[in-house]
Order: sequence, then C-alpha cells, then structure tokens
Amino acid sequence: MMMTDLPLDQVRTLLAVVDEGTFDAAAAALHVTPSAISQRVKALEQRTGRVLLLRTKPVRPTESGEVLVRLARQVARLEHDAYAELGLADTGEPVRVSVAVNADSLATWFLPVLARVPQEPRLCFELRREDEDHTAALLREGVVMAAVTSSPDPVPGCSVRPLGRMRYLPVAAPDFAAHHRGGPLAQVLTEVPVVVFDRRDDFQDGFVRGLTRGRSGASALRHYVPTSEGFVEAVAAGLGWGLVPEPQADPLLRAGRLVGIAPGRTVDVPLYWQQWKLDSPALAQVAETVTATAAETLRA
Repeated sequence: MMMTDLPLDQVRTLLAVVDEGTFDAAAAALHVTPSAISQRVKALEQRTGRVLLLRTKPVRPTESGEVLVRLARQVARLEHDAYAELGLADTGEPVRVSVAVNADSLATWFLPVLARVPQEPRLCFELRREDEDHTAALLREGVVMAAVTSSPDPVPGCSVRPLGRMRYLPVAAPDFAAHHRGGPLAQVLTEVPVVVFDRRDDFQDGFVRGLTRGRSGASALRHYVPTSEGFVEAVAAGLGWGLVPEPQADPLLRAGRLVGIAPGRTVDVPLYWQQWKLDSPALAQVAETVTATAAETLRA
C-alpha cells in the first residue's frame, strides 16, 4: 500500500480519538460531528483492512492502530517543523518534545540535560516517568518521541544510541545492617525486609537470585516506594535494604547514613537513547545534548 493511499484527515482523526479517549470528545476537539468521526475511522479501517481501535472506554488502539497513531504524530511533528522553517506558522508557541525517562535518571543526571539544550527554537518538555524496561510501548504507540531505555533493540521506526551505564550499590542503614547481620549474605537477603519501587520492580529480586544461583529472590517482606528520592530515603531510614544509584548513594555513604552490604558487588544497567527517525531540528538538539551529558555523568 502506498503512503498516498492513507488520507491524512482520517489518520489525524484516529489520533484525535486515541488522545481524547472517546468519539464524542474527538468530535468536539476537531469541531465535527461524532458521526463524521465514526465514518472517518471506519473508512480508514476499510482502507487498511484492519481493526484499528478497541471500542473500550477510553478507546485503545490495536497493534495496527498504534502504527498509524505513531505516523500521525510524526507527520504533525514534521509539519510543525516545516512550517516554522518556512515562516508560515509563527504562532509563538514553543516546540513540544515528549520523552520517557526512568525515575532514577530523572533524580540524578537527566534534568540538568534539559537546561543545556539550546532554546532556539524554543522548546517545552513533556516528560513521562516510566521504568527503563517499559518505555518501548510508549515509543511504539507514539506517545513519546524519545526515551531513555535499557533496551539496545530499536523500536520499529526508531534509532538507538548508547548513553552509558548507571551503577547501583546494594546498601542499607547502619542500624538495619547491624541488626540483620545473622548469616551468609545470600541467606540474609532472602529473609530481611527490602525496599522496591513498585510491583513491577524485580531489580532487587534479580540481585538476590544472582547470589542464590536462581534459587530465591528477595524477601516477601517488602516496602513499595514509587519515587526515586523516596526509595533512597526509605533505605536510609532503615525500612529495608535496596539497590541505590551510585550518585545518590555516594554522599549518604560518606555521611554514614548508608553502608554497603555486599562489598565488591554492584549492578550496572546500560542505558540507551531511542528516538523517532525524524529530521526534526528540535529532536536532534535534544539528542545531542542528552548523549553529551550522559558521556560526562554515566559510566562508560
């Protein structure tokens, strides 16, 4: 199928329905009737021969629908950049750059990146906090233009480049470590309280499985703390042990608020920058600044 076979008004309508959540809301956003929205979506489904939307509340794109939603976002980005370069759309509005970033990067090295990005054209950032293992879905769906991810495998339509490695240290509060020092490390960590980020977080479990040769993960006695700063404070407060990013752990180790519980053992997580394959000056500026800053702050 040729790209010209896909009417852009229908593709844009599909995007509006996904973004707004309902046919009625999309109709209001596009200033047309709900019937017109329904007809455009049906026509696009007939043209592609695929179901593009799950008629849930809110509606959700199918896998085929995600492809066209991503296309619509990319076309909108390219149109905006082209009009700006031609001087045809000088609305004074900044260019929006949406990026998915994991909580630990946000709390350590990523935010200073944004202050270093050249502001010509003027940019505004929309950050989506997401675990580095789960950003691929946001890229596939076209929700974000770029992401800090732990996967070296590019999402279709995206390019990928390495950023460096984030090092994590297994640590605990001194009183906690002293109180629970009752046996071999592998045995102790399967039994004592642990701090985890959320219910999808198996980082600490993976560390313990490495110590026990896969026999057991971390203890079922666990505290869920879904912010990077809160996670570190929970460990420093003595709620449990945890794997803390090196930039956050180092000052607390020097201050005596944390101690290492496994000398010589660390976990390095490789990070990558994935982004849409677009000739977008704004996105290119962000990518160059991100990779330059990462080279200065992350481990090689």
